[in-house]
Amino acid sequence: MHEGHRQRMLERLEGEAHGLQDHELLEILLFFAIPRRNTNGIAHELLSSFGSLAGVFNATKEELEQVNGVGESTAAYLRGIGLIFKRVNETGMTVRPSAFNYEEFSRFVSGRFSGLDCEVLELYALDANSRVKSSKRFSSNDSDSVCFDPGEITRFIVAAQPTKIVVAHNHLKGTCLPSAQDDYFTEQVQLICSLHNIRLAEHLIVSPEGQYSYYKTGKLAQICERYDVAALLKRI
Repeated sequence: MHEGHRQRMLERLEGEAHGLQDHELLEILLFFAIPRRNTNGIAHELLSSFGSLAGVFNATKEELEQVNGVGESTAAYLRGIGLIFKRVNETGMTVRPSAFNYEEFSRFVSGRFSGLDCEVLELYALDANSRVKSSKRFSSNDSDSVCFDPGEITRFIVAAQPTKIVVAHNHLKGTCLPSAQDDYFTEQVQLICSLHNIRLAEHLIVSPEGQYSYYKTGKLAQICERYDVAALLKRI
């Protein structure tokens, strides 16, 4: 009986998710923490105890354990989900755009970098239709810089097989204008892209004072022209 009910509830996630009530969503979530019991009553108990879904996921593990039917492992499960929600909200994480668009992507990256306490570098692999295939974040856990490892970037390119890539990194304070080190990094990435016959489409810098786009300022075009492998070989 429980198996048939659970299967029907899981099917509703796909077909009529908008019609599911709070207690039903919580009931489905509890399937994976409590595999062999009816979780409908526990879902109602949780909502009654904490008032809402937000209340459930903001509750501490100790508070959750006080609810009838909620043991230590279920409380830890719900607490973990609550902490994930909190982390998502704090860092402004949003769904990655399926395709690259300069305006949308700049908003997305700003959300990604909001609230960070160290500098990070992110690479995005795009296909021929500018769809985002994969991404990777690099961080040295240093508040002032990210270590540039050409080998890691090369491995990312080889694994993703993109047509072009987008680079983004943050400045924790001060201006978003690129430093000499940022320019050098962009030049090196362009050389790597050129060696693999792919295009560097953008390098975006985000700081509390705004954003800087190498593409929109025209600086990227200059770097790509100067640091193209074929062009460099002609100068030798």
